[in-house]
Amino acid sequence: MKEANKLLHVLLKYALLAVGSVFAAAGLDIFLVPNSIIDGGIVGVSIIASFLTVIPLGVYTFALNIPFLFIGYKQIGKSFVVSSLFSTAVFSLFVTLFHAVPSLTHDVLLATVFGGIILGVGVGLILRCGGSLDGTEIIAIILSRRSFLSVGQIVMVMNIVIFTFAAFILGWDRALYSILAYFIAQKAIDVILDGVDEAKAVMIVSDQSEEISEAIMARLGRGVTVWEGQGGFSKEKNRIIFSVVTRLEITKLRAIVHEKDENAFITVHDVADVTGGRYKKRAIH
Repeated sequence: MKEANKLLHVLLKYALLAVGSVFAAAGLDIFLVPNSIIDGGIVGVSIIASFLTVIPLGVYTFALNIPFLFIGYKQIGKSFVVSSLFSTAVFSLFVTLFHAVPSLTHDVLLATVFGGIILGVGVGLILRCGGSLDGTEIIAIILSRRSFLSVGQIVMVMNIVIFTFAAFILGWDRALYSILAYFIAQKAIDVILDGVDEAKAVMIVSDQSEEISEAIMARLGRGVTVWEGQGGFSKEKNRIIFSVVTRLEITKLRAIVHEKDENAFITVHDVADVTGGRYKKRAIH
């Protein structure tokens, strides 16, 4: 029964990754791209490159993400890379298929709003299932460990460069619509992820606190703090694990905890800012 539930969980995860990828492709290639509106990150670079060459957009979105996924394999883990590779492959395939579908609207504002929403819903589903379509966030996580800038700030700087370059290729009005579509997509992502931010504080109550703590440190490379607690009703002593991780690591952290203790109590909280301490990820050996 346990194996059957695990298989069902994996199948559901990849089904949602596929649905998210199709939504993202539809928002992009049925609304945004036909109206010369781009997204940020690697997808934005891919759109600009496809406008300047005869190579299809789907080829760029897949090829340009591969190096970042290779880096992500070393920094974030196998599960994230496999999920991201699957999502990117499905996304690239449907971007190519949707290229033959005429745009549902040539009103630029409508295309911006609805394209941004549909793209954001798709990307949100992918992120919720532990994958990604954008390699720039992986690079931002790595660079943030070597600079005073946060992940969000680094991504913002990258996108400013991309949208500025797009302004010279597509015109300033399309660049401004692209920025609007990007922010709409980000809001849609936040709704799907229920307000997930780049940093998350996690509290775990479990009888297997020692094993869970060691697994988080060994497999995620994150530091943990363990508090002594007491049950309000049972009055039994227990131990509470506290750690701060990125949003890309939440799915893997849940899997680690449930692997050690299926009945563990987990709470996840938004973190507005992280300074000091040992939040910076150490190398995983």
